[in-house]
Amino acid sequence: MSQTELIEKCKNNDRKAQLHLYRQYCEGMFIVANRFLKHTQDAEDAMQEAFINAFQKIDQFTAEVSFGAWLKKIVIHKSLDKLRAKRDYYITIDEAQLEVIADEDNWQTSDATTLQEVKNEIENLPDKYRVVVILFLLEGYDHQEISEILNISSTASRTQLLRGKKKLQQALKKRNHGTGY
Repeated sequence: MSQTELIEKCKNNDRKAQLHLYRQYCEGMFIVANRFLKHTQDAEDAMQEAFINAFQKIDQFTAEVSFGAWLKKIVIHKSLDKLRAKRDYYITIDEAQLEVIADEDNWQTSDATTLQEVKNEIENLPDKYRVVVILFLLEGYDHQEISEILNISSTASRTQLLRGKKKLQQALKKRNHGTGY
């Protein structure tokens, strides 16, 4: 059965088709949620809520993007909702105070730096930077999309990404050289 046929059956509230789509996407969507929440139960909850929401609103799916991309956006929103519920997550940024970091490509880390070390250091970033870094570097969203998802300006997205990347770079240098400079 094709993806289009499955989606059409889901639009008609076919539980078997919903289960089929769930099984097809649940593992990947759990990974997305867990990147943000860093807690298995919270990630599972966010993923489940996202699927429920997706199936309730499947009539809004227009196939302009793939079903997986559409679902991923819902999972990200549910994950961010869970983060917001746990703490006052976002700090209002006065755009007049945003600084521009000009030299973002100055990455000089050890050749021995592993992918796992980079992932670990991303997980240790403050939430406001970690979320933007994940959305941009790992999920492939651009600043306009990030600004819409997080309800921040594109400038704030760029600044948080640059600051997050700078903190990441400093952490990797410190890990490899014992100093942050």
